[in-house]
Amino acid sequence: MQKLAPDFRQALDVAFDRAISHLEHLDESSVAATADAATLRAQIDKPLTKAGMPPQQVIDELVRDVESGLLGSAGGRFFGWVIGGALPAAVAADWLASAWQQNAALYACAPAAAVVEETVGTWLKDILGLPLRASFALVTGCQMAHVTCLAAARHALLSRHGWDVESQGLYGAPPIRILSSSERHGSFERAVRLLGFGQAHIRLLPVDDHCRLLPDALEEELSKAAGAPILVLLQAGDINIGAYDSFETLIPIAKRHGAWVHVDGAFGLWAAASPRLRYLVKGIEAADSWATDGHKWLNVPFDSGFAFVTDPESHQASLSLRASYLTHAADARDQMDWNPEWSRRARAFPTYAALRQLGRDGIADLIERCCRHAHAIVTGIGELPGAEALWKPVINQGLVRFLDQKAGATEEDHDRHTDEVIAAILKTGEAFFGGTTWRGRRSMRVSVCNWQTSDQDVERVVKAVANVLQ
Repeated sequence: MQKLAPDFRQALDVAFDRAISHLEHLDESSVAATADAATLRAQIDKPLTKAGMPPQQVIDELVRDVESGLLGSAGGRFFGWVIGGALPAAVAADWLASAWQQNAALYACAPAAAVVEETVGTWLKDILGLPLRASFALVTGCQMAHVTCLAAARHALLSRHGWDVESQGLYGAPPIRILSSSERHGSFERAVRLLGFGQAHIRLLPVDDHCRLLPDALEEELSKAAGAPILVLLQAGDINIGAYDSFETLIPIAKRHGAWVHVDGAFGLWAAASPRLRYLVKGIEAADSWATDGHKWLNVPFDSGFAFVTDPESHQASLSLRASYLTHAADARDQMDWNPEWSRRARAFPTYAALRQLGRDGIADLIERCCRHAHAIVTGIGELPGAEALWKPVINQGLVRFLDQKAGATEEDHDRHTDEVIAAILKTGEAFFGGTTWRGRRSMRVSVCNWQTSDQDVERVVKAVANVLQ
């Protein structure tokens, strides 16, 4: 029988060569996919053969068949949604995590992975300015970070009313009122649904001209629910313009009414790592829980999210499990006590590698550099004939609108034209942007969070948009 080692080497050699080729050619490749869905299905949806094939052939054909459907999201000209790239050390550590095949559920399953995760949690709390007493979880993304934090909130809020939600469920439990602003992200609503809170219990409150939750509106709504369990969601960087609620003002208001305060900081929480931008999160450490991503601004490969909770007892009580077949450590942290997953990837390894590659100064520089590039792209495009900068970035998110130049053009014409221009930009392959509707108007979102974006990329992208508008 053939030894496994040659198969591993040959398959990984092919994967290495193809990966390096992809990364080295990002600058000259289309940022958008070049094949449509029908073409991709024709290339990929093959009959599954009875016999297998050599692993290196599998990898070689996989790359050949999918490469026309890959986005250039690893490179510096990708500005869609809020998708970061991946740092070299993080990619390498991610490969090793796959090769090592550690089940990071318990210390007993993967001792090194558990200790690395302990270390990462401590580093992250320090970098983000969060209380060192807070518990934490490394999860798949901000979506599951919300679920983790809100599970802890559910336990804490209901236990104050004498209700054990883990054993009694939600049938007959006191309803939890949820307050947020109109600018909340959809991932929060999904977490609310998954945990059985019910979307009908969410009350969306008005915001000011900078999309910040109004203190008077929060105070008024909290006063209506005196004595009820209340959860308040605040924003650290909303999805359209990167708006920050006033934590210094709002958190004390919520606390006076006994509310649990959760912060959605999917990307915006990373402003705390920058001395220049830290003012945006002033007072945020007084919240009860925070959710953020690693695969956005930290530039760790997917999937990477972080949850933090100031009430470790509620956090653990909401998620932990004991069974005779589990081996729990007496002197180390068992990861499954703190996150929704059981079997799980050792995702602490790439995060650990990213933090060590960057260091404190490198993280701050990455955050500030992306903000500078976002501002340059929005202002550069906004100055072009037929374009309008709707929101110049405070951090790394901005909005641009494209105006229909015909006489008597309506707002609907501008909306249609904006979507047409976005599609035309994607067709050039020079850059990738997405669209959104903000304050009733269609616009192009500019989101910069890739460590590879450079001044040259900014110039190239503005020029490409200028050519499209001409």
